[in-house]
Amino acid sequence: MGVKASISGIGLWTPANTITNEELVESYNSWAEEYNRKNKEAIQNGALESKPFSSAEFIQKASGIKQRYVYEKEGVLDIARMRPKIAVRDDVQLSHQAEIAVNAAKAALESARKTSNDIDLVIVACAYTQRSYPAIAIEVQAELGIKGHAFDMLVACSSATFGLQRAVDSISAGSSKGVLVINPELTSPQVNYEDRDSHFIFGDVATALVVEPGSEVVSDHAFEVLGVQCVTEYSNNIRSNFGYITHATDEDPYANDKLFHQNGRKVFKEVCPMAAAHIEGHIHSLNIQSDAVNRWWLHQANINMNTLIIKRLLGRDAAAEEAPIVLDEYANTASAGSIIALAKHHVDMPSGALAVLCSFGAGYSIGSLILRKH
Repeated sequence: MGVKASISGIGLWTPANTITNEELVESYNSWAEEYNRKNKEAIQNGALESKPFSSAEFIQKASGIKQRYVYEKEGVLDIARMRPKIAVRDDVQLSHQAEIAVNAAKAALESARKTSNDIDLVIVACAYTQRSYPAIAIEVQAELGIKGHAFDMLVACSSATFGLQRAVDSISAGSSKGVLVINPELTSPQVNYEDRDSHFIFGDVATALVVEPGSEVVSDHAFEVLGVQCVTEYSNNIRSNFGYITHATDEDPYANDKLFHQNGRKVFKEVCPMAAAHIEGHIHSLNIQSDAVNRWWLHQANINMNTLIIKRLLGRDAAAEEAPIVLDEYANTASAGSIIALAKHHVDMPSGALAVLCSFGAGYSIGSLILRKH
């Protein structure tokens, strides 16, 4: 059977800067107005399409998002720039992404009542890393003084749950004594703030979890991992083509297709039934019925997706405390969304309570964990 793994520490780091829907819309609409004015003749000739305008009401209705946190606010709302202005750091300085990862990791270690000596594997699992190598995880490992090994894992919005599967497997096999799974989601540099349909979706955050043998848990709030399942199915409906190969293809490395883009309607139509079927199959494989689950920490991309998935699982709408929503405050934070929901909504759960942690996103990729409160 192997060693039983538990999640014993939860860390959440939130940036100081916020951007409300109203701020974002004011900036985008000003940019769109200027674009349409500058390209009036081409638009009239049919060579270009005019840019549509947006509203805060449209954003909230379409997504449930009211605001987002950003690592660096400067530049995002500047219609002459439309992207964050992040200061360059030289190679001897801690990278921006490693810094936010370390912040979340320290919080998780404190929550677990552990030190760096209790960890021998660090997994940085997120949608984007700011460089290819050396791995951000190894940089974080060095900063925290952890002995062992570390690596980065990129599976888009399912990175956190896929990283947790690797952590649980390492604990169960006895190859690791303690694992830090960190999700430093620095998404704002990959947002196309000139696209009405996606400029509001993402926010920045960092989360972290400590995974260790259940017998070693000393924290106040911990969860035994009853099962982990991951699945992927190829789709082009969520995509980012940014990469080093543009140096050889002579393309614009920051063209629209190199930033986040998606076919939102297809994603909604295809992912919702996939995610519901995956979760249902997972809990049933453990002889658990949906109505026995006390808490659902789902991926935080779109409130309408979460509402539909939960309704398919329960046959009814879920109460707010059953399936917590954090995307109104944080927006879509890629793989970190379900971890934020866990971080903010777990202390009230009694011993023995069951929970589902699930993510779904580009790939397509879906990952889920079935958990029981210590």
